[in-house]
Amino acid sequence: MAAHEKAPFTPLRSVLYMPGSNERALEKAKGIACDALILDLEDSVAPDAKPAAREAVAAAAGSDDYGRRAVTIRVNAIGTEWHDADLVAASQAGPAAIVVPKVGSADDVAALVSAMEKAGAPDHTALWAMVETPVAILDALSIARASERLGAFVLGTNDLVKELYAEHVPGRGPILPSLHTALLAGRAAGIAVIDGVYNDVKDTEGFLAECEQGRQMGFDGKTLVHPGQVEGANAAFAPSEQAVEDARGLIGAWEDGAGAGVVTWNGRMVENLHVESARRTLAIHEAVTALGA
Repeated sequence: MAAHEKAPFTPLRSVLYMPGSNERALEKAKGIACDALILDLEDSVAPDAKPAAREAVAAAAGSDDYGRRAVTIRVNAIGTEWHDADLVAASQAGPAAIVVPKVGSADDVAALVSAMEKAGAPDHTALWAMVETPVAILDALSIARASERLGAFVLGTNDLVKELYAEHVPGRGPILPSLHTALLAGRAAGIAVIDGVYNDVKDTEGFLAECEQGRQMGFDGKTLVHPGQVEGANAAFAPSEQAVEDARGLIGAWEDGAGAGVVTWNGRMVENLHVESARRTLAIHEAVTALGA
């Protein structure tokens, strides 16, 4: 494939789905403090509304109306009657990424990237693959490594639960192995991994608990179904003040002890891996701070 630019690091704490057929929602999204938007042409759009939604979403993604938010477009799945036209329109609009449902193999990725490039997708437009089927989980590593244009996995936890004949339960025990597998593959390939949605928009306590779980597991952020979930996701997936202070202290001790052999900080031994983690914490903190500036 043709070489393309790697986008600078962008926080993806809160990734909000917005229906592409709802003009009011597209307008409202301009003022929502999420890190990224997924302008949706799939589940939230009725079949007879898809052509008009495609036009509206392409115009929105191609504008400068959304400020610092990463604007992406979710097209309809491979094999549907709308997919090809969606992919062409999205590629020509040049969003931050094109989100594709039910990607199931490395061959799918190769075909999508080829189609994006044929349609004229600019170098900055990444592919985000939705991982939401058993076959995608089992083939996650080959999918993650299939193309340099692949920038993220987006977990489709509702579809995954359905396809496993599992149940939605607090703590997500039935799908934890699948979530871990996707995370392992994403980290091995060096791409972002975004957690699935929390369905009950009125259950704030449950939502925040799932955000905390996702952060502890290692997700970069969470997909959201309601603007009211943005603030909680932003807080959950940003380093705390204490974490930032600890990172600075650890890095300072490491730099002061350069060449000393053994470095300790706050009573514990510091190794290079701890320093790398601390630097990542500060990089996230600085990027989040810049977004709010």
